[in-house]
Amino acid sequence: MKASALLLLFAVANAKHEQYQGWKSYFVKPSNRVQLEVLGSVVQNYGVDFLSNPAVERNGLALVKPELHEEFIKLLEDHGIAYKLHAEDVKAQLDIDDKLFETRRRESSGKKNERIPFDYYPELEEINEYLEYVAEQYPNLVTIVYPGYTFEGRELKYLKISTTNFEDEDKPIILIDGGFFGRDWITSATVLFAIYNLTQTDMLHDYDWILLPVVNPDGYKYSFTNDRFWIKTRSTDQHLFSTLCPGVNANRNFNFFWNTLDTSYTPCADNYAGNKPLSERETFVLRFSLDEFIPRIVLYISMHSYGSLILYPWGNDGSLSNHAFALQSVGVAMADTIYANSLPDFPRYIVGNSVLVTGIKTSGTAVDYAHKLGTPLSFNLELPGIGEGTEGFHLDPKYIEQVAKETWAGIVVGARRAAELFGRT
Repeated sequence: MKASALLLLFAVANAKHEQYQGWKSYFVKPSNRVQLEVLGSVVQNYGVDFLSNPAVERNGLALVKPELHEEFIKLLEDHGIAYKLHAEDVKAQLDIDDKLFETRRRESSGKKNERIPFDYYPELEEINEYLEYVAEQYPNLVTIVYPGYTFEGRELKYLKISTTNFEDEDKPIILIDGGFFGRDWITSATVLFAIYNLTQTDMLHDYDWILLPVVNPDGYKYSFTNDRFWIKTRSTDQHLFSTLCPGVNANRNFNFFWNTLDTSYTPCADNYAGNKPLSERETFVLRFSLDEFIPRIVLYISMHSYGSLILYPWGNDGSLSNHAFALQSVGVAMADTIYANSLPDFPRYIVGNSVLVTGIKTSGTAVDYAHKLGTPLSFNLELPGIGEGTEGFHLDPKYIEQVAKETWAGIVVGARRAAELFGRT
């Protein structure tokens, strides 16, 4: 009986990540804008998944299906784009990551910053418990908002943090979110760290805050249990084939040039935009927060992973908005502060328009949508990730607190600059 149980356990563990059997991953480094634009096209034309978007003279990390290996390498060589193999076997590397993550969890110091760990990636249930705890511990500062449920029935929730219960209309609002893509675990941990700091510092005196640690709870949960690289929501009501290929890319689902660039009409694609703008309950929640407070929101930061990039609108064509100077200057101020607090393990942040930096045109993104509504400073913050060695696909949990600390330092500077430029006097 014991032998049978052990065999079953081994079989289950061995079957995990099976969908990535035969996949490979490559570092790719464009040396100029022409090469960058070629790489931008492979997402749309070949379905290559970039865990980290490349920039000029900056590596990106591409996941490549078995049937695309030869074609992908030929395209790189035809255009003279530098590349090198990262992982010969994606599944095997994910198995190594799993062991590392489990080791870090077991070895967790047990230290809790107000009951939340920052030395391993918390599961969804732990995050929800922490949000409830903070609301209970700081009832005069923190309000937990329950705007509805996900497609799979999980409770959506976010925090409003204020010394004046959002009633002082002269106070600017800072909006921060994470967890748009299920697999971006570090983004949620970073927002949780911001929540912890807001209960311990004086950053509430002059600002009100809205924080959504997990925009996409269903996707976050699924990335822990079924598919480590899962991006989308888990809805099955968007297309005739959605029951076979669930979900919508939440960051292509907003009403800004919706479904025109870097999207797909097939629900099986990671960049499927849904059957209409704001079709997903998760994106509707963010839209509700923006609509309710748009006259006062001066800074919106959407956390993503990874790449060490601070990107701003417009993402559909690379043109610059009327607030381009402020976006660049505040972005640089945040990047400089992060760099001053960073480890040498991470590259310095690149700041700029999203198309000009990455070579990829996008539509339906939250950052562009918020900027269109009137948020003057709207940023996509791509957190740091792995280097150029043989590390796994995801940041070693030992770096979580460091990334969260340096990011928080950048957020503080961004909030202060935003209030100086756009807060009411």
